Amino acid sequence: MISVQPEQTKEKAEPSKEMSDQFKHLSLFWTDIMHLMASKPQALTSIGPMRAFAANSKKISTELIEINEDLMEFNKYLTQYYKQLSEAWGIAQKKVNLKAPEVPQDVEQIEAFKRIWIDIFDNDFTELFDSENFGDNYGKLVSKELELTKHWNNIANVILQSVNLPSKEEIDEVYKEMHSLKKRVGKLELELKKKEMKENAK
Repeated sequence: MISVQPEQTKEKAEPSKEMSDQFKHLSLFWTDIMHLMASKPQALTSIGPMRAFAANSKKISTELIEINEDLMEFNKYLTQYYKQLSEAWGIAQKKVNLKAPEVPQDVEQIEAFKRIWIDIFDNDFTELFDSENFGDNYGKLVSKELELTKHWNNIANVILQSVNLPSKEEIDEVYKEMHSLKKRVGKLELELKKKEMKENAK
């Protein structure tokens, strides 16, 4: 029977002990991390992308405050916009009711009613769209809509940068470059095809 020497037993035991210690340290590390995440959620802001997101949280808060202000203004102009349309519709319909017969009796009266309705509504709404009040309100409405879109794009860019992803502007630049390359490749292919046709004709 072969006996195991004490030195050989010690050499085999040491790697086993090292692996056990490493596993123990790794287990303790993840246990501490899980405990930290469970007991202190704010500690997540110091880990990975959340750290960058936390650093940019002030920008997002500022954008949200401005969005709230612009949204209130947008709703005010939108309400005024639909109010102007509704009032113009009501006035035009009253004019139609005064000029048109109450109950059309035949095809000619129906056609006459349609012409009256179209003419009156066309004139009244053209007058509304040409008015200074409508133009001023509609311009402010579109301006606030663009401001809201700008704020949302800024928030999206902050979030994308926090996780190291390209912004919308950078993606748009890539698309433009790809479109330009596609056009150039198409042009080169066309020139090459013409050249081949000339050579074959010879």
